[in-house]
Amino acid sequence: MKGIVFTEFLELVETKFGIEMVDEIIEVSNLESGGAYTSVGTYKFSEMLSLLTNLSERTNISINDLLKVYGHHFFRVIEDSYQDILKMYKGPMDMISSIESHIHVEVRKIYPDAELPRFIIIEQTEEKLILEYFSSRSMYAFAHGLMEKTFQHYNHSATITYELIKDDGSHVKFVILKDAEPQT
Repeated sequence: MKGIVFTEFLELVETKFGIEMVDEIIEVSNLESGGAYTSVGTYKFSEMLSLLTNLSERTNISINDLLKVYGHHFFRVIEDSYQDILKMYKGPMDMISSIESHIHVEVRKIYPDAELPRFIIIEQTEEKLILEYFSSRSMYAFAHGLMEKTFQHYNHSATITYELIKDDGSHVKFVILKDAEPQT
């Protein structure tokens, strides 16, 4: 897992819960890296899982709720670093439907060894997008948060629901229904 995912996660923890919480979850987690991350490094997913689990236990917030908030936070990285890509799309449905065919292609140019989830479009209209998410990491709640922020970025709103196809969250079906009017 790319280091930027770790550095941004720890930044979120510090912002929401304080530097003491960052230190505490690093200390109690069994981290091969010792909790020292660089944005361009590569680290084991087990470290992220350990950090998430320990934060969840200390805050009484579910891992999925933490991942969704983290998806909201991480969208800022996309806005800051990939403004040109965001400008290529006329709206959130176009952008989300291009995750596999364009967004992930661009990410792999920067991070060739990135292990990204896979998205398959099942149905697409102007108002509706059904796609399936596949990832052994089961971070679908992170993807859900990113999708919500994508709609906010384009000043639109939507109802985004999901169904676990596999109980472990490695295969999830998302249904996105775009609201009729843009937000002002």
